[in-house]
Amino acid sequence: MGDSMKEVVEKLDPVARRLVPPNIDLGTLVPLKTNLELRDNLSLGFAYITRAPNKVTNSVVEIARALTSDDTAKNLPHLRRCVKPGDLPPHLKTQFMNEGNGRQVHFGKSNWLYILLGPKDDIRYEELVGRLATIDDIRDDIFVGVIPVPLLAPTSQMLASMWSAQFWQTIYRRNNPLGPHPSTITRFENYVSKDASIWMSLAHQIAKKSQRAGLGEPVGAVIVKRTIPGKSAGGKTVIKSAMAESDSCSDYARNDLNGSNVDAQSARGDIPSAETEYDGDVKQPDADGQNPEAQGEDASKQDIPVKEATEIVAIAADARWHQQDGKAGRTGNPMGHAALRAISMVAQKLVRAEERPRSEPQIMEYETFQDKPLLGDEQIVYDADHPSPDGYLCHELELYMTHEPCIMCAMAILHSRMGRIVFRHRMPLTGGMCAEDRGYDACDASGLCEKGDCGGGQGLGLFYRKELNWSLLGWEWESNEAEDVLVDAHLHA
Repeated sequence: MGDSMKEVVEKLDPVARRLVPPNIDLGTLVPLKTNLELRDNLSLGFAYITRAPNKVTNSVVEIARALTSDDTAKNLPHLRRCVKPGDLPPHLKTQFMNEGNGRQVHFGKSNWLYILLGPKDDIRYEELVGRLATIDDIRDDIFVGVIPVPLLAPTSQMLASMWSAQFWQTIYRRNNPLGPHPSTITRFENYVSKDASIWMSLAHQIAKKSQRAGLGEPVGAVIVKRTIPGKSAGGKTVIKSAMAESDSCSDYARNDLNGSNVDAQSARGDIPSAETEYDGDVKQPDADGQNPEAQGEDASKQDIPVKEATEIVAIAADARWHQQDGKAGRTGNPMGHAALRAISMVAQKLVRAEERPRSEPQIMEYETFQDKPLLGDEQIVYDADHPSPDGYLCHELELYMTHEPCIMCAMAILHSRMGRIVFRHRMPLTGGMCAEDRGYDACDASGLCEKGDCGGGQGLGLFYRKELNWSLLGWEWESNEAEDVLVDAHLHA
C-alpha cells in the first residue's frame, strides 16, 4: 500500500479501517455512457420556416410560440430562431433565392430574416398561413418552407458548427443533453477516485468470503456515505432557465446584422447556457429531499462548513444459496443478491435509529429476505450506527459492487435513491446499468450457447433514463492489479 493510499485509509472511520485489507488494488474510473449518448444523436425531423422584414420578426415569433404552446422542446431551443439570409447553408440559400421575392431578400442591403417556426408535425399548415396573413408586411407574399433539422442538441462546438453548415444555425450550450453534465461527472469523480479502490477491495474481499462459506456467488457490495466540502447540508439545486436565450429576434437583428458570428459567440460563451444542474445530476422531488417547513428550520445549519469524509454504511455479499436446499431452483434466492441485502441492511439501521420497539424474532425454516448479517464483516458494519439516519433510505449514498447489478437490483438501487454507483465487471447478458449493445458472443460460448440464443439488443442503461424519476452517476472500475472475480455470464448479479 503506497503512502498516498495509507493517508486516505487513516482518514476513514474506525469501522472501515478495521476491515480494510492490507493490500489495496488500484483502479481507474470510467464513466458509464447513457442510452442517448450511444445511439445515433443525429435524429432528424422537419420544421417550418418563413421570412419577414426585421421590423415584424417579433410578431412572427409570437405566432410561432402560440402554435407550439410555448413548449421548450417543440421550440427546438438548440436552433437559432432567426437567421440572416447570408448565414443560411449554401443549398438552402440557392433554393430560397429563387422562390417568391427571394432575390430581393438575398441581394443588396437586406433587412429580412429567416425565422424557424417549429416542428412540421406539431403545426397545422393552414392555421400557420392564416396567422401569418394577419401581418401586413408579408401578407401579399407569404413564404413557408420545410427544412430538415436536428431534433437533439449538439454535444460539442464542432458538431454545432457542422450542423450549422448542413441544416440550420445550431447553438452548443456547453452541456450534455444526452446524459449527466460533464462538469458534474468530473466534480464527483475527483472525490470518488480518491478512495474507490478501498471500497472495491472491500467488495472483492466480502465476495470471496461468501463464496468460501458457500452462501452465494462471489459478488460483493459496499455502501458508503460521502460528505463533500462546500456542499450545503440540503444539497441545494441550481436551476437555470432552459430558455435562457431570448426567443426574440430583436437581439439577433441588433447584433448579428452588424457582423456578429453565431459560432464565434458560442465558442466564447456569449450564448447563455441552458442547463439544469443538479448535485449528483439526479431528478429530485425538491431541492434537498425535505419538505418546505424543514427547509426553513434548517436554513441556518446549511452555512456550517463541513469536512470531507467517507463512512461505510453497509457491506453485504451474495447469499442466494443460503438456506436453499433446492427451494429456489437453479438460480437461487433472488432476495439474496448482494445489492438488495446491502440496501436492506441500511433500512434496518434506519429503523434501529428510530428506536422502534423490536418485535420478537420468529423462528422460520426458510427466510426469504436475507437482510441480516451472515458474515463477520457484515456484522461489524451492521452493528455500527448509521452516520446520517435522517435521510431517505440510500439518498445520495454510494454503492460499490464487484459486478454490474441485474435489472431487478438496478431498479431497487434507483428506488432507494442511491446517488452514485461503481462496479467492476460488466454483465452484458443480465446487467441493468450499462447501455451498450448486448453482443451475441457475450457468454464467450463457441457457437450456439447451450442455453439457447443469448445476447442481442441494446442495454438498458437504467442509471440515467429520462423516463424514470431518478438518475445517478455511474462508473466502471478498471484494474489490472485486482484478481478477476469470474462468474457465469448468465448470472444475475
